[in-house]
Amino acid sequence: MIQIAICDDSEVSLQNLNQAVTDILKSNHELAEITLYRESKFLNYDINEGHFYDLILTDIQMPHIDGMELAANIRKHLPNSLIIFITAHSKYALDAFELSIFRYIDKETIPKKLPLAIADALKMIHLQEDQYYLLSYNRMHRKIVLKDILYIQREGKNSIFYLANQDTLKERKSLVPIMESLNSSDFIFIDRGIIVNLIHIVCIRDTTIELDNGHFILASIPRMKELKFQLQKLWRDSL
Repeated sequence: MIQIAICDDSEVSLQNLNQAVTDILKSNHELAEITLYRESKFLNYDINEGHFYDLILTDIQMPHIDGMELAANIRKHLPNSLIIFITAHSKYALDAFELSIFRYIDKETIPKKLPLAIADALKMIHLQEDQYYLLSYNRMHRKIVLKDILYIQREGKNSIFYLANQDTLKERKSLVPIMESLNSSDFIFIDRGIIVNLIHIVCIRDTTIELDNGHFILASIPRMKELKFQLQKLWRDSL
């Protein structure tokens, strides 16, 4: 299900946006969970804590944390989320462009421009769906871009995701269903307890695998033949 956040310090504007987005979703036959925020600091906190949103609609001028600062933090934690600025202050348009804002809508043009912006956002979100893994842990849901996963290792009852940005995330799930959910030929078991992303391998020496971030992991001998075959195929196809 698509996750949407709407943030506006005006309760009237917040509810109006919520109703407008709900109506647009219905007209596009889309299911989505919408979370409303009256204070930008709470949305900022949730994003820092790992909450994921496919689409975020926010005002710019707000107390505590303004929309520009909020968008910068979103870009840090959720680089692939789409942001729509809805505001009455056009002077921020250039800065919004520099933050890769998906759309910039003046409040006076909401009836005309919002339906088109939401429809375009939905198309982009669906195009990206196969590029993500949806991780769930302790009622937290987070989408991870597949190419950002270095490897996944089983530790006790949890599986640990090692990411390219040096973050680690865990999920209380075994590796087999994770592998099925990844549904990508870029991933392969190199041991009973490790799945590696082939695109991050730069070298293999005996059973030691070097990744492009400088990390080294070990593969089991029985897995080496298939690993080398799949890696050669990936490299050959990418030439």
